Amino acid sequence: MAVTSIHSNRPMHFVLAFVLLCLLSFPAAHSSDSASFFRAAEMDRPDVAERYLKSGGDPNVIEPVRGNTALIVAVEEGSMRVFNLLVNHAKVDVNMRAANGNTALMLAAWKSNTAAARVLLEKGAKVSEPGWTALHYAAASGSEEIAKLLLQHKAKVDARAPNGTTPLMMAARSGHTKIARLLLDNDADVTLRNEWGMGAVDFARDNNHSSIEKSLQSRLDKIEAYEAMRR
Repeated sequence: MAVTSIHSNRPMHFVLAFVLLCLLSFPAAHSSDSASFFRAAEMDRPDVAERYLKSGGDPNVIEPVRGNTALIVAVEEGSMRVFNLLVNHAKVDVNMRAANGNTALMLAAWKSNTAAARVLLEKGAKVSEPGWTALHYAAASGSEEIAKLLLQHKAKVDARAPNGTTPLMMAARSGHTKIARLLLDNDADVTLRNEWGMGAVDFARDNNHSSIEKSLQSRLDKIEAYEAMRR
């Protein structure tokens, strides 16, 4: 009976050995799993992210649902330890765009993350590509320091979004007086209008930002008076 029992369990021993072998090999496979890489970016786990990268993982892999890179996720979630790991990786592309067109620099401007914006600019992040720009986002969020940084790096002050909206219009819409003044001091064109025929003064008026509205209207009046004198 005992001998029969031993021999009948032998196949089970092989199964258990195989399962154990699979379990032992799981961490290596898991370290190259991009899903764990994106979770690491969300949760600020540089140890997990580093294992993924050391296993040969692509630092520019695209997350399938939202189309983000891990660098963009790290900025969006404020995961600065993972951000610092990625932004200093030799193969990371700081200018890659998410499916919605966002870049890491644009998200840094939206989140008012000056430290991230500064490093991204040092690493060669582009400031004035066609379409929405980081300066639009800084104007919308009220990040004056980042707006100054972007302008110092030759950001186009009158960058036009696909619908023609400018950073000055975004600042007026959101009521950010200091940024509106900063943009005007850097020669933002107050006369520009978007595809709906709206200018910065219209955005200020429609959103009840009376002080910005008055300032913009005053500039418009002076421009119109000057043009009238030239006729």
